[in-house]
Amino acid sequence: PRPSRCRRAGGFSQSLATAVAQVQRAHPRARVECWTMDEHRVGLKPILRRVWARRGQPLRAVVRPRYEWEYVYGFVEPTRGTTHWLLVPTVNTAAFSAALANFAHDQGAGPRKQIVLALDGAGWHSGNAVQVPAGLHLVPLPPYSPELQPAERLWPLVDEPLANRVFDTLAALDAVLGDRCVCLAEHP
Repeated sequence: PRPSRCRRAGGFSQSLATAVAQVQRAHPRARVECWTMDEHRVGLKPILRRVWARRGQPLRAVVRPRYEWEYVYGFVEPTRGTTHWLLVPTVNTAAFSAALANFAHDQGAGPRKQIVLALDGAGWHSGNAVQVPAGLHLVPLPPYSPELQPAERLWPLVDEPLANRVFDTLAALDAVLGDRCVCLAEHP
């Protein structure tokens, strides 16, 4: 069997390594990869960041907060930095199941490639209604442990082109966000 790409350090890391080892034993001829995923809400409410300005010069920030949202589903393979992105209008069990199906298909999960996916304990990540595709194995993170979630580090990168900008519609936001996700996927 091939060695897993997950590191062994700490309690959850050891349980994740155990899950990877169990998948490897169950599928001895398959390559096993360890990924993580998370969702991030973005919308028409502006993301404000500090900017440099000349001393004494007033700064203007155009802000028209509106409360329309969409979600970025980010999947990352932490050791290589490979990412997979989806822009989804909502978070729920059906959307999550569709995102898993898309991810599994694009990554080639199946008999020859098994993917262990670490994710947080959001309500739509578990339950009988979640449809997990063949070749995908979900491993929940311990509660209240964002420091263990490598996908959390994606969000400042995703937000960068959105900061200090106002978007009139979700379609305009979606265009910028889509370009950013493509750029991040091309540059692991």
